[in-house]
Amino acid sequence: MNFSDNKGDRYEIVRSIGEGGMANVYLGYDTILDRNVAIKVLRGDLSNDEKFVRRFQREALSASSLSHPNIVEMYDVGEDNGIYYIVMEYVEGQTLKQLLKRRGSLTLSETIDIMLQLTDGMAHAHDSYIVHRDLKPQNIMIQDDGQIKITDFGIAMALSTQLTQTNSVMGSVHYLPPEQANGKGSTIKSDIYSMGIIFYELLTGSLPFKGENAVEIALKQMKEPLPSLREDNPSIPVSVENVILKATAKNPKNRYSDSRAMHDDLLTVLDDSRINEEKYKYQYPETEENTKVMKKVEPKKENTEEKEEPVASKIEDVEDMKSRRIIVILTIIFVGILLILIVLAIVIPKITEVKSLKVPDVSKMTVSQAEKTLTDKGFIVNEKIEKVASDTIKKNRVVKTEPPADSIRVKGTKITIYKSTGVKTYTLKNYVEQNYKDSMNELQSYGLKVNLDKKDPDSETCKYINQDVVIEQSLAEGSSVKSGDEITLKILNPVEFPDFSGKTKDEITTWANNNCVKVNVSFQETMDKSQIDRVISQSRPKGSTVKSEDSLSIVVGKKSEVIETRTCVSTTDPTKTKAVEVGTACPDGYKEKGSSDEKKDEKITN
Repeated sequence: MNFSDNKGDRYEIVRSIGEGGMANVYLGYDTILDRNVAIKVLRGDLSNDEKFVRRFQREALSASSLSHPNIVEMYDVGEDNGIYYIVMEYVEGQTLKQLLKRRGSLTLSETIDIMLQLTDGMAHAHDSYIVHRDLKPQNIMIQDDGQIKITDFGIAMALSTQLTQTNSVMGSVHYLPPEQANGKGSTIKSDIYSMGIIFYELLTGSLPFKGENAVEIALKQMKEPLPSLREDNPSIPVSVENVILKATAKNPKNRYSDSRAMHDDLLTVLDDSRINEEKYKYQYPETEENTKVMKKVEPKKENTEEKEEPVASKIEDVEDMKSRRIIVILTIIFVGILLILIVLAIVIPKITEVKSLKVPDVSKMTVSQAEKTLTDKGFIVNEKIEKVASDTIKKNRVVKTEPPADSIRVKGTKITIYKSTGVKTYTLKNYVEQNYKDSMNELQSYGLKVNLDKKDPDSETCKYINQDVVIEQSLAEGSSVKSGDEITLKILNPVEFPDFSGKTKDEITTWANNNCVKVNVSFQETMDKSQIDRVISQSRPKGSTVKSEDSLSIVVGKKSEVIETRTCVSTTDPTKTKAVEVGTACPDGYKEKGSSDEKKDEKITN
């Protein structure tokens, strides 16, 4: 299965890696940039909701501007035969929800590290006026090295939360802020509430509010106070509980002003200065309860015992009457709602029913043929013809329509035709001295096949050593290229200092010239003939990286001016000696002092 979106089957589906209430997730492969990606495909019923799709595309593109180490990077948004999808960074790891199912709960230090990353990432999003609206452990990935990645910005912002019994909403309502449950909309403080609930769950392994359905849980979010952390686990510092209490306040005025404030508070939450911190108290009222105060009825003093029973009976009668009246009213309301639903579901659709049609495939047709085909089917053709480049469709022929072919639309829908302008070409710029990785990415985005040719430096190219730049390109600047063309970029191999021991000065000079290394030479006397005119030591260790204009100091051995001598003794008169240079034979009539012959002569004399 491939997703093309007129991109030449750019994305290949490898396998399914997850299913959710709003979308299914697949491991994909980007054939142009040669990398694994995650492809999230919208669920079928959401794909058929035009209003949702438009909002989803707009919000996903907005979220694609976010660049932060704790936010999953969004690469692309597309549509293929009525299937809407987003392409994002592939993260190897698991969700926080999966981690909690496996571990139960996390340690305090682990939890604070995760929350610091989460608040930092959300502060970046909030700085760009982007609210997530659906923060929960299921939407937060954690890698093996502990780094977290926040996902699902596009879908969360596009989806209007409804308190239904779907898996997605039942999963979200546990983290739903009271104002969102009340239908008052979302702000950055709504995300702060959700982060407070996540903080609670990471520490305890359980959710603070539970119920049999979404409505029951939402009501608890609005009305019930957060269960105390320290009652179950007194080892949790008050300062930590205070962060959660402040983040999960029912009244947004009592919460942190923004995610950055929560992040900064977490930085010091374990400091010694906060050990004896007082429990956080809300400045503003948390809830507004409408209560009625009933007047207390005092029985008359006389004949008290006789009149108590009749009064109680009257109260019970009144209460029964009230109960019956409420039941009748509720029954009438229920029947009325039921009748309205029947009218909405059956009668109105029959009255307003509009015939649905499949958009015909008019690709490769001439514009006039396409217009006729579409109008014959009952569609209206947009007068403005859009233009788009295509590698496969001839110039002036139809490439695609919007809405796309085979999608279901009502009769009279306006269709926009996209006409081919032919193969799209690009004019090459000069990539020499540019970073080769950036150059590759740019060229591959044009659909070009990029080859790398690595070569060793010489005296002309060594100035680029260790700079990761292009030193030559096979196609000249200004050349016209198109998708599928091939280009070769030449780069330098990395260079390391070798072991120069035993090398001559000339050999090192040649190597240094080819690698732009400045050589400083000093000499050291030596009596070891094998070291004369050879390198004895060097300032740069073997294997260290060479950089352009590096310097190298070497020590070369030279013959010592001190003459080493040995003593020769006369064979006839041991008192006579002569000093001769080491390596030179003793004169006639003399023997080396200490030799076996001298010792023999000494014995005979004795």
